[in-house]
Amino acid sequence: MATCEKCRCDCDSDDLRELDGKQVCEDCYLDGVEITKTCDPWTVHSAKSTLPAQGLPPLTPLQQQLYDLIVQEKQLTPAEAARRLEISETELRREFATLRHLELLKGAKTPDGVIITVF
Repeated sequence: MATCEKCRCDCDSDDLRELDGKQVCEDCYLDGVEITKTCDPWTVHSAKSTLPAQGLPPLTPLQQQLYDLIVQEKQLTPAEAARRLEISETELRREFATLRHLELLKGAKTPDGVIITVF
């Protein structure tokens, strides 16, 4: 058995991968190498061209929860949104990217950092 240097979980030593000089489990490795693009004009165009004429597009339950949370709160930091939804910030970024491509939510810079708000 070995221990992931990031999340400290126990795993087989054969399952460890090197990431930034650390031996990490597969989940931490995938989180570390994932590149979620929220600003992709072609994806936005594709998403908008497939939207229904009226109403929201079909969203996953988690996307719907994130959207509803931001509509209710007006704006939240990504960390706060992830905490309130009880998900990792990596998972939040993944779900936010889809909602950004659909032009339902957007990120905005403030003097205190980045927030998520309604498009």
